[in-house]
Amino acid sequence: MTTETIAKVRPIVTGQRDRIFTDLKEITSFNSVQGVPELVEEHAHAAAWVKAAFESVGLTVTTYQEDTPAPLFIASKPAKGDAPTVLLYCHYDVVLAGDPSKWDSDPFTLTERNGRWYARGAADCKGNVVMHLAALRAVNELGGTDLGIKVLIEGSEEQGGAELSELIKARPELFAADVILIADTGNAAVGEPTLTTSLRGGAQITVQVDTLQNPVHSGSFGGAAPDATAALIRLIDSFRDEHGRVQIDGVDVDQKWSGAQYDPETFRKDAGVLDGVEIMGTSADNPADMVWARPAITVTGFTSTPVSEAVNAVPATASAKLNLRVPPGMDASEVAAAVTKHLRSHVPWNARLSVQVSDVNNPFSSNIEGPAVTTFIQCLRGAYDNKELTLVGAGGSIPLCAELIDAVPSAELTLFGVEEPQTTIHSANESVDPTEIENIAIAEAAFLLTYHS
Repeated sequence: MTTETIAKVRPIVTGQRDRIFTDLKEITSFNSVQGVPELVEEHAHAAAWVKAAFESVGLTVTTYQEDTPAPLFIASKPAKGDAPTVLLYCHYDVVLAGDPSKWDSDPFTLTERNGRWYARGAADCKGNVVMHLAALRAVNELGGTDLGIKVLIEGSEEQGGAELSELIKARPELFAADVILIADTGNAAVGEPTLTTSLRGGAQITVQVDTLQNPVHSGSFGGAAPDATAALIRLIDSFRDEHGRVQIDGVDVDQKWSGAQYDPETFRKDAGVLDGVEIMGTSADNPADMVWARPAITVTGFTSTPVSEAVNAVPATASAKLNLRVPPGMDASEVAAAVTKHLRSHVPWNARLSVQVSDVNNPFSSNIEGPAVTTFIQCLRGAYDNKELTLVGAGGSIPLCAELIDAVPSAELTLFGVEEPQTTIHSANESVDPTEIENIAIAEAAFLLTYHS
């Protein structure tokens, strides 16, 4: 049945190539960064586009958190009889495009180059928005589905999704579903059907070191006066061993990833590692271990005296933002507490230390053995000519997954999408391969047409 359905769906979805491009061109034209005052109208225009687009495929769209800067939508149709309900997810906000000079084309004008489509949000996550629309149009053209459908589209995922978290806590009944399909990850490579089975949780940790009342002349006092910047550098360096592997006092950091391995040369290419620069770890540490199965600490911000403002003075203060990632099997709050204890134990020269922990979220792992996910796997593989399924983790966090399962514990949940490594999400020249949008849409449409409890 799945094979026959795939054969019917495929020409309908691939025949939408121009429509998909137009949809993506329109929605990526909005610089929909949530929380930036000068971009409020851009975000609002993207929200209005989303509402109209999902109404156009025959769903009833209800707006929630309408009086907040980031309204979210549930586009729905009821189930027929006792048919199951499927909840689909995506988000319409994006991260800042950054320096325009680093883009090869305007980040808000969808541009095709060498078979890929370039724009901010082309993959994360507006590519998944238009994928859902393509799938739903195909379902409608083939007579519809008895399944209940809810499409959840939020507008502040990149800023933590506080509005959605609040709504889930206040109105869990809105998210009642038998199956939850989260479209905000992607394949291990173009053309390789993939499910993401685990997500790291994490926290943001702000560290400040103070050593002097004020900066002092480096000629008069340098050498004996404690340099706050040097102290913070030494403190941060205590989190890595000689091979660059993360180490945190009292925390197991030697886990191995049991799923598909991440070829080191492929990782180098995907991450853009410069020629000659080493990947962290040894030959015994596969990149999959490092990014999916172990804790990680990344210095995402560092503040001292800017080079352009440097004077001959010993710095009195320095600060850094550390991004902590925590794999499934660990509690993010406990690991964050261990990081804080590690910092206090390793601060050099008895320097004064301030540590603030925020945005703590726990990791997530999914079960792919239920009947719904099993059916979805068949559809996903069918969309890719029955290639073997790859199982990967994701180093990033999607707190929504745990929140939804807490609200709907009986639901099956899986993660997939159009964001394969070449998309370079959150960086300049973000792009999407249109065949990924098509194939993922084919898989989703086939699932909506064939699944029954």
